[in-house]
Amino acid sequence: MAADPGAAESPPADRDVFPSVLVIGAGTMGAQIAMVVALSGRTVCVTDIAADALDRARAELDSRMRARVDKGRLTQEQLDDAFARLTTTTDLAAAASDVDLVIEAVVERLEAKRALFAELDSLCPTATVFASNSSSFMPSQMADARPDRFINLHFFNPALVMRCVEVIRAPSTAQQTVDAAVAFVRDIGKEPVLLDKEIPGFIANRILNAVRDEAVSLMENGVASVSQIDLACRTALGYPMGPFELMDLTGIDIGYLIKKARFEATGDPADAPARSMSELVAAGHLGRKTGRGWYMYENGEKVGEA
Repeated sequence: MAADPGAAESPPADRDVFPSVLVIGAGTMGAQIAMVVALSGRTVCVTDIAADALDRARAELDSRMRARVDKGRLTQEQLDDAFARLTTTTDLAAAASDVDLVIEAVVERLEAKRALFAELDSLCPTATVFASNSSSFMPSQMADARPDRFINLHFFNPALVMRCVEVIRAPSTAQQTVDAAVAFVRDIGKEPVLLDKEIPGFIANRILNAVRDEAVSLMENGVASVSQIDLACRTALGYPMGPFELMDLTGIDIGYLIKKARFEATGDPADAPARSMSELVAAGHLGRKTGRGWYMYENGEKVGEA
């Protein structure tokens, strides 16, 4: 039975909304979301099943943030204070025992997210709000445990830089939860984009995916090369990077999983992953993080078309 939105304690609704945050998943997105939260003055814990993933996340954040200090965008004191508020652990139960907001940033597989939130429901206080950073799944697909206190907070990569956070409510999400989520996003220095109705892929990615799909179709049909399509998008459309460059940056596997999930939901062949994308994923060529995707990379720098 769905919970009565008025039956539980209301989420906080002032500037100090969600003072304690748990981020689950120490990948690039999870780590950067955690640092954004820490920089806002909140305490934040990052948890992951792998201790080495937590070590990599802290090292990556240290490198990124020290570069900001070197460029004068952040003081050393601000950085030290933020890191003092950010902790890591592999002990999910301990981390979840006293927290106001959980932000899930695990693999983009619906069954994994649903299982995680089911487990969290038994670990977190009853007042805790659950949020997913999913880039494709609708909140109603994950909100079984706490339908009135579930929301999507979709950050964009790189989360330390990108201002937009899409805020997506399920039909069951209480207005108090929506209001608290919007206030939280603003208070961590981001710009909330509120959807009035949930839809797979939300706003930005639906538009982006249409561009990506057309770019891949042009390439597969021999109209132009990867680099020339990217060049057209940068010089004619004003994109900061072309669609193939962006796929390499965010991870080709991420786009592949989104397309796969969409196809499984609709059965429409137009929603299935493109042949060339499927081949890259099968070969383990996922973009910058593997040194090869649509382009080749050395030390993180593009060196040519693959």
